[in-house]
Amino acid sequence: MGTKARMLIAAASVCALVIVVALSSSAFGTTRMTITVVEHATSDAVVDIGGAGDTEGDILWFANDVYNEADVSVVGTDQGQCFRTSVANGAWECNWTTFLDDGSITVEGPFYDAADSVLAITGGTGDFRRAQGQMRLHCYVGGDQVGRCRFTFKVVLP
Repeated sequence: MGTKARMLIAAASVCALVIVVALSSSAFGTTRMTITVVEHATSDAVVDIGGAGDTEGDILWFANDVYNEADVSVVGTDQGQCFRTSVANGAWECNWTTFLDDGSITVEGPFYDAADSVLAITGGTGDFRRAQGQMRLHCYVGGDQVGRCRFTFKVVLP
């Protein structure tokens, strides 16, 4: 067999291996889970940057307990910060980490004063070390749950 034929066979073998690996990583071994917790925003504070009052650039920081989905018992904590991006739209850009017994999940994305949002899961640690997906954020704006936010993580673990 000539050198050219061996190179073609080797190239075809590499292509076949790449296709098998791509199929196996996308079709097999992927775990999907939903985790819901309720944050009690008890430590939230805003650092006034620039002009007095609520202005673009202000920083919201926090480190709070998170409760189970039933909002009965503490299952972890979170910590992070948000930067005010638009007063008119009630928008912040945030990133934070939620710490649970089996590891942590980190998110980044928008938070709105009076609307739900979806943030990207950017990673994690422990059981969530390769986490991807998204988190729906719903903060209660009325009634006896003011100061509480529901995090619904749709986690994909490749």
